[in-house]
Amino acid sequence: MTQNTRKNLYRAFTPWLDALAFFTWGVLLLKYWSSGQISLLIHPNYFWLVVVTGLLLLSIGSLKTMPLVIALFRGRQRSSRIENVQHLQLFPPGFGSGLLLLVAIFGLSIAPRVLASDTALQRGVTETFAFTRSQPQSFRAAIKPEDRSIIDWVRTLNAYPEPDAYQDQKVNVTGFVVKPPTLPDDYFLISRFILTCCAVDAYPVGIPVKLENKSDSYSQDIWLEIEGKMTTEEIGEKRQIVIVPSNITEIPTPRDPYDY
Repeated sequence: MTQNTRKNLYRAFTPWLDALAFFTWGVLLLKYWSSGQISLLIHPNYFWLVVVTGLLLLSIGSLKTMPLVIALFRGRQRSSRIENVQHLQLFPPGFGSGLLLLVAIFGLSIAPRVLASDTALQRGVTETFAFTRSQPQSFRAAIKPEDRSIIDWVRTLNAYPEPDAYQDQKVNVTGFVVKPPTLPDDYFLISRFILTCCAVDAYPVGIPVKLENKSDSYSQDIWLEIEGKMTTEEIGEKRQIVIVPSNITEIPTPRDPYDY
């Protein structure tokens, strides 16, 4: 095969890369939405945008494919002019489309993971909202303590930060186990990630849980439902609320594992 023949084949295949890239990304976005995996990636407020974008990309891919198919059946070769400034191009034509297509194929092949303890430890688990992050949209003071989720407790602490105010209040929360190296062995954090936009900006919040029996152990990342009551203890020279559990039940990872 001569060099000119290879160049002609490459130029003929380049437009197909553009169409395939659009089409595959559309399939990827709609697959995330239809399978429910989209909830692991972005806030529910943006689900509609993903669906619209996926349909739009499918339409563009189809529109770009139709003239190529017609030309192929008619035996026509798509002509391609080489600009005089081609020697200034950093990458060959079709490189960007090929790269996007490759990323989309990886996305279709690899399922997104639920954020877990390694990410939580890296980003730092807190029991308050940092000032640089989105503040809670609402605070419901009338909600019963036993009906509060972890994020509800964090919102409550942001409004009323005195730990003693919650002494002996009932607790019933679900979350995953995080064991920071700074906590004593008979403590762990029951945690959830808060999603404000997408998984990239998700941040973890958690509440310490004190085990009465130091021999009890729960592995990192397992999901638990914890019933008990609140107390106040000093951990690392900081007074804070701590859950004293009366019942701990292991549960499967929820389909929608994040709070908003």
